[in-house]
Amino acid sequence: MRQRRGIMWPGVQALLSAHACWVLLGALTSAERNRYDHCKSMVHTEEGPGWEYHACQPEATDMTKFAKVRLDPPDITCGSPPDHFCTLENPYLCNLCDASTPQLSHPAELMFDSEPALGSPAYGGGHGGGHVGGHVGAQGGLSTYWQSVSWRRHPEPLRVNITMSWGKTIELTDDVVITFESRRPSAMVLDKSLDYGRTWSAVQYYADDCHELFRREARRALDLTQASATQVICTEEYSRSFVAKQDRTVRFEVLNRTALFAGVGLRNVASLYARLDGDGELRRFFTLTDLRARLLQPATGDTFIDKENLKKYYYAVSNVQVRGRCTCNLHAKECKFEKGQLLCECEHNTTGSDCGKCKRGFRGRLWKAGTYLPYPKGMPNECTANTGNQNGLGGNFGAASKADAFLPSISSSLEELDTNPECSCNGHSNRCSYIDVLNIVTCVSCKDNTRGQHCQLCRPGFYRNFSVELDNPNMCIKCECNNFGAMHDRCNDSGKCECKEGTSGLKCDECQPGFHWNRGCHPIVCDEFLRCENGGTCVQRQRCACVSGYEGVLCEKSRCTSPNSCGSSSAGQRLRAPALPLLAASSSSLLLLLLLVALLSAGPVQTLVPTR
Repeated sequence: MRQRRGIMWPGVQALLSAHACWVLLGALTSAERNRYDHCKSMVHTEEGPGWEYHACQPEATDMTKFAKVRLDPPDITCGSPPDHFCTLENPYLCNLCDASTPQLSHPAELMFDSEPALGSPAYGGGHGGGHVGGHVGAQGGLSTYWQSVSWRRHPEPLRVNITMSWGKTIELTDDVVITFESRRPSAMVLDKSLDYGRTWSAVQYYADDCHELFRREARRALDLTQASATQVICTEEYSRSFVAKQDRTVRFEVLNRTALFAGVGLRNVASLYARLDGDGELRRFFTLTDLRARLLQPATGDTFIDKENLKKYYYAVSNVQVRGRCTCNLHAKECKFEKGQLLCECEHNTTGSDCGKCKRGFRGRLWKAGTYLPYPKGMPNECTANTGNQNGLGGNFGAASKADAFLPSISSSLEELDTNPECSCNGHSNRCSYIDVLNIVTCVSCKDNTRGQHCQLCRPGFYRNFSVELDNPNMCIKCECNNFGAMHDRCNDSGKCECKEGTSGLKCDECQPGFHWNRGCHPIVCDEFLRCENGGTCVQRQRCACVSGYEGVLCEKSRCTSPNSCGSSSAGQRLRAPALPLLAASSSSLLLLLLLVALLSAGPVQTLVPTR
């Protein structure tokens, strides 16, 4: 039996070709993604088999699976007591939120669950009869979401903090995406913490009017350059009032920033890795222990804010996407989740939650993070076995006689302790000195911006990074206080700089309400909302330039205290209303004038002559 030769239509052929290209692109992307997935490999040399170490890191994954979520205030979720709410799109479409009924409740965990299809057990089509907390979406599946209470306490602000904590340092590898079931907020801030929630710094502002709400210029991530990749911007792109349902996402654009160095499609990843190796600020920008979304003002559309419309104003989040990986300093390829805690499975003879120190017995050189370069295997910078005098002088130096026996002078003490791998300097120095007067041994020449007897403190102008251990070279972070907004270049233990009057923010680079930024914060005297009066002109928001004849902060006062006090100033005369002579006349003269007008309007006066 002869087979019929199939005919391939041009459209089908093009489709298959496109599919083949997509598969190839996926394979390339997968291969790129799997680089740095081996920490060591077996090699054979003349001396026999051995290990060759490589820089390695865990694969990127959905980090929301490991996050602890907290809502502030705790009672902000709808349903206790039951509450009716309506939509802005259709004021007649209203529903009930009731925390006591699973099908009508919207708890916080519904921000992170998978949304099942119709007929599945989770939807109720099987025997599970599980939690619903949603409605049928546009794609035919169930849309589940968390929802806040409505704005029933207006004019008190309706504000919510959604905080995700990992209890460990992680690195973002993709955009942070928050999908709203309701309209997107009119004002929102995304914050991050590097010290487990002790201090926070903003990474992006969102508003429908950046200048009005945050006193910032509106920008997009696409407008950033390599020099401004870590700049905190305010964007109006995700706060529009009327959008299609599929456009209700708010993003923190990680890929747009990395594409500045790796190119479109991240094809030149070697360039990106070179920047990450050489620019600690860029790497730190994508690193965090906690992430917080501050919802500051719900969308109100074009409806008038009154008691009848308050049930339309609320927040509802259907999904939160955070992709990233554990920070393991390129010393681990796996990150395990045990007993509610993320931990790196460290290689290269390292240990610690972030592989941030060398194992005991492998401190032959100072600990160092791995590097991405030379691409594609990187540099492992593995910890090596101890060398030199293993019995050294580690341990207790409390007795003066023992110290004198080993350390007859400062110079010889330096020589003895230099070879001791257990020198108690937390890896920031390998030189110690004995101070005879105090009978102590102290580290000298502390590196990595550290100081102290054991290099355990930070130099002035730096503060302690509590997300890493004491022996991490990044344990001290530069304060980076703003030169114009801060009193000096030093900060407290949480990185907060001391700000000048009217200035705020962690680095003193933001202005308090009523102030504006111009090489420091200055009081706002006038702007487009607080305008100069009587023809005055606002000069750099700092003063009103008044026309002749007026004075005051807003040119609200007239200098003309008497009729002739303004002289012959034409500008002053133009702004004053002309004097009305009738208003200056006496009441009797005015009465006679009105009587005369009435007589004239009555026509000619007839003279009556008596008849004889």
